[in-house]
Amino acid sequence: MRTLNLGILAHVDAGKTSLTERLLFHAGVIKTLGGVDTGDTQTDTLQLERDRGITIRSAVASFSARGTRINLLDTPGHPDFIAEVERVLGVLDGAVLVVSAVEGVQAQTRVLMRALARLKVPTVIFVNKVDRRGADGETALANLRDRLTTALVPMGSVSAPGTPLASFDPGAWDDCDFRAAVLQALAERDDDLLAAFAEDRVVEAGTLRERLAQQTADGLIFPVYFGSAITGAGIEELIDGITDLLPAPIPPTDGPVSATVFKVERNAAGEKLALLRVVSGALRVRDRIPIAGSIADRENRVTDIEIFAEGRVRRSDVAQAGDIARIRGLSDIKIGDWIGDRATAPQRQFAPPMLEAAIVPDDTADAPALWKALSQLSEQDPLINLRQGDGEDGLSISLYGEVQKEVIEHTLKADYGLSVRFLDTSPIYVERVLGVGNAIEHAPDPFLATIGLRVEAGENEGRHRLTFEVEPGAAPPFAFKAIDEALEAAFGQGIHGWQVINASVSITEITRLRKWTTSTPSDHRNLTPLVLAQALRIAGTEVCEPIDRITIDMPADALPRVQSLLMRLDAALEPPVARGEMMMLAGTIAAINVHDIQRALPSLTSGLGTMETEFSGYRPVRGAAPVRRRSGPNPFSRSEYLAQLKGARQV
Repeated sequence: MRTLNLGILAHVDAGKTSLTERLLFHAGVIKTLGGVDTGDTQTDTLQLERDRGITIRSAVASFSARGTRINLLDTPGHPDFIAEVERVLGVLDGAVLVVSAVEGVQAQTRVLMRALARLKVPTVIFVNKVDRRGADGETALANLRDRLTTALVPMGSVSAPGTPLASFDPGAWDDCDFRAAVLQALAERDDDLLAAFAEDRVVEAGTLRERLAQQTADGLIFPVYFGSAITGAGIEELIDGITDLLPAPIPPTDGPVSATVFKVERNAAGEKLALLRVVSGALRVRDRIPIAGSIADRENRVTDIEIFAEGRVRRSDVAQAGDIARIRGLSDIKIGDWIGDRATAPQRQFAPPMLEAAIVPDDTADAPALWKALSQLSEQDPLINLRQGDGEDGLSISLYGEVQKEVIEHTLKADYGLSVRFLDTSPIYVERVLGVGNAIEHAPDPFLATIGLRVEAGENEGRHRLTFEVEPGAAPPFAFKAIDEALEAAFGQGIHGWQVINASVSITEITRLRKWTTSTPSDHRNLTPLVLAQALRIAGTEVCEPIDRITIDMPADALPRVQSLLMRLDAALEPPVARGEMMMLAGTIAAINVHDIQRALPSLTSGLGTMETEFSGYRPVRGAAPVRRRSGPNPFSRSEYLAQLKGARQV
């Protein structure tokens, strides 16, 4: 059977969880419809999700339709939980992007669409809530073209929009007008169809359907369906579109096993559970499998397998290619790990968290328990980036926003019995290399190795770029690997304690003692931070703050008030642009100030203003550079570093 791993994505409140529920009901895998308002849907299982009516964690459900097994992955819509969406994107064969017919394209809709387009994930668009007052099919379609993309093919129209009787009228392939509209949309990306369109030649319906499926599979065009997840209007046609137009290959079950982990949970007993997609081969109970992650490759033994099928989770002895499975026994597993061979390295699609907050327990005696609890939560969301500094407020986590903070606080109370409070939220700054720095250490005590490094500014804003100016045989392979790993960790804390993002590093010298003793990986690993610290001091760094690009639509009379607020918040603004009866104002602003704008915008615009934000990079901090409390041994103080290293060894 063909398998389609299908993501349901949307801006918060567009109705994607209700759509998931309706699809499962229509397929017959559930007997009654749950509701977001009543808190009894299949995929929002966390109590907090039910209380707040939002999706916080991605969830999996499954059904079959027209000979295709469809694994549905319901994802969060709130931007504070975008990391959950990013992890799911890597396991999808296709997606349904849900847009409200009333609210139209919203900020998160555009963010998601850009990611789907970059990854060329085949996508159909479902315009939901056509039964709501104010809904209109043509208006919704115009909004999609204006705010999302012009590469659209409406697959029908809406009757009685804005009423409980609203229905979807699918286009008929024997209708000349419908075929002409499809031909015109496809011709822009197909030379043969363009010639037929220009020459007014008839193209058979079968050819058009085939070309539509191909362009959809290639991520070039987006079929649009209309309906209502509440009434069921348009659902059958949407399922037809999913099975006809989205690619659902027969997965390769032969060959070596390969699987990617997109979610980690813990059950009531505290046992770690890994949710993964099997890409090829088969995974069996009692298999000992290699896990390729960020640390040295290791093996774990599979003790139990559950797969998602027909709306339920069932135990199985094997998970085959195409399956979404929940695995026990993989104690070392982390989100992003691969079992077996990795086909391609994942690339970040969304901005990392740009805020940080210290967190403290109400009872200081709970500090060890808080560290353990947050360590387990960071398994589920690695971008929490738990770190321990010095002082009473040394425990901190990374955040996307205030809602995420509330969820973490609630989870710690409900699941771990811990009462906590957050201290002030601050930006996560970074350091950029300014010049060039050369440093070398000649086998200093107690390290049995010599390392020379040159550090300079590079173009990358992620992992450092490493090059070699020494012969490969100058040292054993373990030495180069140890240096690379140590550099990655050491760049996490630059001169001022912030991550260094644009570094290019060259190994200019590397030797090991050969007469009476032999160097080990730890010699190279522990010496590298000292050499890097010297090189960074010589090169110099500047601290930069994260900035967002903002776009605000508002009534014309609100423009002076919004401009005044943005100027007080030190935004760099572009000239306003008229858009019909509305004004659009765009510019960049420090990410830490975005929340203030979001809170003030409704009152400044009489509730009619909308704002989109997008990470726009970094800019140098004005004034004194903020300093971050360091975590672990400090290589910028040689005596302190060696003493802390010695203490760690003794422990």
